[in-house]
Amino acid sequence: MLSPCKLCPRNCGVDRPGGELGFCKTGVKAAVSSRNLHNGEEPPISGYNGSGTIFFSRCNLRCVFCQNYPISQMNVGDPADSSELAGMMLHLEKRGAHNINFVTPSHVVAAILDALVIALEQGLKIPLVYNSSGYDSLEELRLLDGVIDIYMPDAKYSDNQGAKRLSGADNYVEVNRVALKEMHRQVGVLELDGEGVARRGLLIRHLVLPEDYAGTEDIMRFIAEELSPDTYISLMSQYFPANKSASYPDVDRPVSREEYRRALRAMEKYGLHQGFIQGA
Repeated sequence: MLSPCKLCPRNCGVDRPGGELGFCKTGVKAAVSSRNLHNGEEPPISGYNGSGTIFFSRCNLRCVFCQNYPISQMNVGDPADSSELAGMMLHLEKRGAHNINFVTPSHVVAAILDALVIALEQGLKIPLVYNSSGYDSLEELRLLDGVIDIYMPDAKYSDNQGAKRLSGADNYVEVNRVALKEMHRQVGVLELDGEGVARRGLLIRHLVLPEDYAGTEDIMRFIAEELSPDTYISLMSQYFPANKSASYPDVDRPVSREEYRRALRAMEKYGLHQGFIQGA
């Protein structure tokens, strides 16, 4: 799938093994910006010891408000071959991580799978988390069926005009909804162990945007009606203008308390009762 590249929904068609670079500016090797125990994820993901996060450089979106833009858009990070990537996973497990959390993995799935062969042969046992923007192709996700334990995608938009303007993806909605359905089919509703730590399932993140650019209510309706009202939702209020937001006056401000409360009411309207909210 890397030559011609059709790994993600961009379908760039470049020859990545031959050195050509497409939208994600990534060759065969993944680049990693950081790896560490992370206690700032949702409670079932971080648990009491932390989530073993591996942050991959670059992305297949170009969100104008990206808070991690030095990593996603400015190529901060170092290449890692399969052996090095496997070593990161095993080291995090030894440090007590509850899971291995692949952050922004959509464009490097091939590298992840290659590294997992090594890590699993060397004893990796903890759950694997796929932490993505939700802009994932069905073909890519089918490669991960039976491999990934926990999916933690975004549901960013319910309108493609907003998705194109703010993230450079004019087919985000269709791609995202197919992806969410496939993720749910593979792992179902989030399951926790006796200590409240996630073992398997789907947790969807939704970042509330100014002026309701995300289309929150329609996303909540889709999740409740097309997936399950028991789906875990992380309804996030921490939007702030970063990266290139100053060039987009309508999103060049934080989300207001009332905007977040409207999003919360939409979640309640469709009976989505599992998950995590922030101060409203």
